[in-house]
Amino acid sequence: MLRVCCRQQWYALSDPAAEEALYDSDAMRRFAGLKLGDDAIPDETTFLNFRHLLERHDLTRATFEAVTVYMRGQGILPREGRLVGATLIDAPSSSKNKQRARDPEMSSTRKGNAWSFGMTAHVGVDIDSGLVHTLEASTAKVHHSQKFDDLLHGDAQSGFGDKGYVSADREAAFAGPGKVWGVMRKAPRGGPLHPIDAQINRIISKVRARIEHPFRVIERQFGHVKTRYRGLAKTRAQLFTLFALGNLFLVRRRLLA
Repeated sequence: MLRVCCRQQWYALSDPAAEEALYDSDAMRRFAGLKLGDDAIPDETTFLNFRHLLERHDLTRATFEAVTVYMRGQGILPREGRLVGATLIDAPSSSKNKQRARDPEMSSTRKGNAWSFGMTAHVGVDIDSGLVHTLEASTAKVHHSQKFDDLLHGDAQSGFGDKGYVSADREAAFAGPGKVWGVMRKAPRGGPLHPIDAQINRIISKVRARIEHPFRVIERQFGHVKTRYRGLAKTRAQLFTLFALGNLFLVRRRLLA
């Protein structure tokens, strides 16, 4: 069942589609350890009940943490430098459903001139490997700077982020020897950005580019561009699975070698 759950996330399959794939694809059955005619093929209700079991006991978080521990054991996930970032995940805004309402745990926010309705995934990424080591989820209207401390855990020697994480207090905490404050510099209100700050931002941007890799895997490889379930709890549980699998995908060649 856990293998089927992983397969659903890889291919963005609904419960009925996951059941149909087990009948149609020999590769899918072999991956799940099932034989047509010898084993009972789980139906869509079984998939639903298994997912609820994972959510109820917070087992997707445990899976994510187990993958993180495994990565550290392989020497792939050091704990020195951190990249922090967030991505908006849209939720269905239609009210044409049984409740005739949008998901009450999602909210609207504006990025630039565009409005979005949904949630935000906040991640802490290892600066060397580009793997996600910490994950938080919130409704979209929660500013990502409020999750900064949760993503760093206080043991990082360097912290990198975009302009939304600017804070004099946090910058002072990274002023010690061997520490690096890598948050993008902001121009003073009503004035241009100093040329030195612009040069620093270019350097920081090259480091921060790595944080986009896990998001690309989730959105492009796994096709997760919109929330599939209602409520933050269910969506958070799915994100733990997605980012655990995404970490394995990013270093698959190193692990196979």
